[in-house]
Amino acid sequence: MNDILVGAIAMASLVISMVFTRYWRNTGDRFFLYFALSFGIEGAHRIYSSVAQSMNEESALHYLIRLVAYGLILWAIFEKNWPRGKAKR
Repeated sequence: MNDILVGAIAMASLVISMVFTRYWRNTGDRFFLYFALSFGIEGAHRIYSSVAQSMNEESALHYLIRLVAYGLILWAIFEKNWPRGKAKR
């Protein structure tokens, strides 16, 4: 049952990554690129952790990968809301 849920989460993460990639290609906004990368990393991590049963889920590597994925989301939000310099006339 656990493997089914992990597979569903991985599939959903990869589908969301493809949707954000399409938004990025249409708009050219890096915000969508960062979200696509974050969800792609998360989906690949779920698949890898499910396949590699020898890895302990409490290892630091799992937390580091999740930190990178969530850090990308935070960076995208931070960069989007960062005030731009005013144009000189």
